[in-house]
Amino acid sequence: MQAQSITDTQEIRAIIGRCQVCTLGMVDLDGLPYVLPFNFGYDGEFLYLHSAPEGRKIGILRQRPEVCVSFSTDHELYHRHEPVACSYGMRYRSLLMYGKVEFIEGDEDKIYGLNLIMRQYTGRDDFNYNAPAVRNVTVFRVRITRIDGRSFGFRP
Repeated sequence: MQAQSITDTQEIRAIIGRCQVCTLGMVDLDGLPYVLPFNFGYDGEFLYLHSAPEGRKIGILRQRPEVCVSFSTDHELYHRHEPVACSYGMRYRSLLMYGKVEFIEGDEDKIYGLNLIMRQYTGRDDFNYNAPAVRNVTVFRVRITRIDGRSFGFRP
């Protein structure tokens, strides 16, 4: 079996829709990789994330906004011959999303991003937010420049 490339927009959206967490990769100010899991929302153009207003990741992203985001789902262990370790493998579908972080300042735009995040997990996007909650959260989005998708062990 060989990994298959995924380029279809609907399939990409479906993979993202099945994921519970994405992993954001960045490069810290010392040139070292720094990777964190996030809850997220996606509108087909941008990936939305949220965070506390301060911290190591915010400092890094303000200085070095280029990121890579990983999604992985549909994991399924298989084997050809149970007693033979080398016959085992893992089916999966995954995406790597590349882009640049943009911080969102306006309350209305923050709420849009927060609602997308809530929709990812609840299927709803009609939530209420009080002003202090919106003011005290950092919402940022990734302007996507490239998506590389792979599928292994599933028929194209």
